[in-house]
Amino acid sequence: MPARRRTTAAPAAPPRPSWDRYFMDIARMVASRSTCLRRRVGAVIVRDKRILATGYNGAPAGLAHCGQIGCIRERLGVASGERHELCRAIHAEQNAIIQASSSGVPLRGSVMYTTHHPCVLCSKIIINAGIVRVVYAQGYPDQLSRQILREARLKIARHA
Repeated sequence: MPARRRTTAAPAAPPRPSWDRYFMDIARMVASRSTCLRRRVGAVIVRDKRILATGYNGAPAGLAHCGQIGCIRERLGVASGERHELCRAIHAEQNAIIQASSSGVPLRGSVMYTTHHPCVLCSKIIINAGIVRVVYAQGYPDQLSRQILREARLKIARHA
């Protein structure tokens, strides 16, 4: 009698994350490089499922970080979402767009994944950079940014 062949099923692979989950997880990792004392933000810009640029919030290159000299906004008691100009940091969204620009990478038609909803300043830059969709994880207290993004007809999605 011939020996019976044993068949073993391959172990089930864990479910793959959606593209939104994948890029949002990368944005969270990018945020871990932030030097901001108040809020760690990360941004990833993607087109055709390829990463074009990343950015996190922190002081401009070569300048002291808030962790070294303290937070101007904390000292002055500035509320979140107000007086953006009173901050040493460049926002994550701005840094990602600057990174792409300095490398000659066009962003028209791309998607931005960011750990927080963009502020009004970043929203205006995102619109002019040609980004067509923004996916964010956490809210931000800036109603004007929401209004501007809607008016520009950008697709906005919250993805925890």
